[in-house]
Amino acid sequence: MSTQTVKRVVIAGGGTAGWIAAAALSRHLGPLLDITLVESDEIGTVGVGESTIPTARTFHRLLGLDERGFMRAAKASFKLGVTFENWGGIGDRYIHSFGQVGHSTWMGGFQHLWMQAAAQGFGGDIGDYCFELQAIKQERFATSDKANINYAYHLDAGLYAGFLRAFSEAHGAKRVEGRIAEVRQNSETGYIESLLLSDGRVLEGDLFIDCTGFRGLLIEQTLKAGFEDWRHWLPTDSAIAAQTPSTKPASPYTLASAHEAGWQWRIPLQHRMGNGFVYCSEHMSDEEARARFLANLDGEPIAEPRLIRYRAGARNTVWEKNCIALGLASGFVEPLESTSIHLIMLGATHLVQNFPFNGMNPALVRRYNQQSRAELERVRDFVILHYHQTERDDSPFWNYCRTMDVPETLAERVALFREDGHLVQDADDLFRVDSWLQVMLGQRVRPKGHHQMGRLLPPEELREALTSLKGNIARAVANLPRHQDFLDQYCPAA
Repeated sequence: MSTQTVKRVVIAGGGTAGWIAAAALSRHLGPLLDITLVESDEIGTVGVGESTIPTARTFHRLLGLDERGFMRAAKASFKLGVTFENWGGIGDRYIHSFGQVGHSTWMGGFQHLWMQAAAQGFGGDIGDYCFELQAIKQERFATSDKANINYAYHLDAGLYAGFLRAFSEAHGAKRVEGRIAEVRQNSETGYIESLLLSDGRVLEGDLFIDCTGFRGLLIEQTLKAGFEDWRHWLPTDSAIAAQTPSTKPASPYTLASAHEAGWQWRIPLQHRMGNGFVYCSEHMSDEEARARFLANLDGEPIAEPRLIRYRAGARNTVWEKNCIALGLASGFVEPLESTSIHLIMLGATHLVQNFPFNGMNPALVRRYNQQSRAELERVRDFVILHYHQTERDDSPFWNYCRTMDVPETLAERVALFREDGHLVQDADDLFRVDSWLQVMLGQRVRPKGHHQMGRLLPPEELREALTSLKGNIARAVANLPRHQDFLDQYCPAA
């Protein structure tokens, strides 16, 4: 198998992960491959990944998707960032926007100029220097070919999967309805040879993509790839999700409100609100979580709330033999910061770039696994930051998070910022220094010092530069339409 020509691709499982994989492969490698996706209408998908980050736009451009068409089909709205409530302390509120904060120089980041201004008694809030953040505050939005605004989407996961299914089938991918009853392996190599469906049909393949969710039917239950548990860093393990009717105009941000054992999300779409209640089962019972969740909803649930169990961690290898895991089958951080769909898109893109046409080259497999692990660990560190850097001491959950040991990679980033105001960004980092800056400050990490580059400017010149930048941003935001008004004009839901 290691030198066998690979042409037949079988995707086990649909949902967002399965149809993203099918879309990427059929769009870019369709003429070279035979792509089959098997899924069962009887098996539900998690389907709560309804918030994205700006990299989704890049993936859509690679597919050649029309933004308006996609947004109408998925009843999507625009997203400029996340508003966090009660994270650094009870009563706190801050915004992690997708925008650039101020203007940095080769010598150092904008935060050093801002901190120098603060030391001299002016400068205001650092959020005043971010266009996207100010647009969030005023719930304004607009985009065009000439607009320079960094945004993502809120979307209906089920409708999105259906949209990608139609796209994939138009590019040659085939869908098979059925339940997988058995995964058949080669007795000598252990490579997967076929999937036996419950009705007796057999799907043979050369490469199998596991999109079976947390079950990991191929990658774990069959190939025993192994799993590294990260619950000691990310202790939430349960979520209750439900949708409610929209009762007010859609906001261009996700709301993440912390409670004593986790947090709650609100994701505004065009036709409804997506809601979820994330918690640690060691610190809150399912009954209490459900009661709290229902009490906090703005309106009655459209359907019965769903309880979802998960475990934060990473598959030891996401490419094992002739199987690649995508989505929840490959590992999971947790819903905070909406990175799940991004990681699926990234895995699918890497597969297109490194497709094993000539067999399973061990060096290629190692490289794919190394990339996947590094990308997940970077996301992990950023999410842990929200839990660990807090001054909350009102519950056992937050006491644990505040005092727990964290990965050395994260501890180093925090130490650099806390001592000298420095932020680092490696070439492959998903979250830019602007994101780290907003979350560090929002979580009450206050630098003890900063680079003195700001002292090279006379105070009046620094003040004038900051005042001008702040004014330009305020005027530009004031000229934007309301987010809901732009949605109604640009991509009204079908």
